[in-house]
Amino acid sequence: MATKIYTKGGDAGQTSLWGGRRVGKHHARIEAYGTVDELNAWVGLLADDASEHAGDLDGLRQIQDHLFRIGGLLASPDGAPANMPLVGEKEIGFLEQWIDAMEADLPALKTFLLPGGGRAISHTHLARTVCRRAERRVVQLAESEDIPAESLGYLNRLSDFFFVLGRAWGHRLGAEEIAWPLK
Repeated sequence: MATKIYTKGGDAGQTSLWGGRRVGKHHARIEAYGTVDELNAWVGLLADDASEHAGDLDGLRQIQDHLFRIGGLLASPDGAPANMPLVGEKEIGFLEQWIDAMEADLPALKTFLLPGGGRAISHTHLARTVCRRAERRVVQLAESEDIPAESLGYLNRLSDFFFVLGRAWGHRLGAEEIAWPLK
């Protein structure tokens, strides 16, 4: 018999963290890793959009792996289990190298840009804003609990990545960037 997906353990507004401790579903840890999980779903949508952008799918799947790592860490109030892979400088460097490679092909940015330019480009902007919210939730949690600085640095860099990814996809598609303020 297969294990059922539902446990009924959360019906009263409580959920379990890694290790079994029960907390309210509004707890700062749940808010933090729940928002990281939401972001991961947006990255999944970007991966679906990547069919028009050769070479980006593998990198987006790596980002999803990195976000699972961060989510697992956030769900572990006693620190990451010994066998849990974490996000570190290598993963941050991965984002920085990808950002630099994309920016090398883009015109210099001289103004703020309005989100938009096409469906896939708009998805990058939605991912960027959810990433910023995830970062705020993790920063808030880090004010009272020990969160590795690399997780915060990764989320900060990731939001920059989504902005540049949107510009790169727009550039490849010939989409016009919408400068702000409007003239």
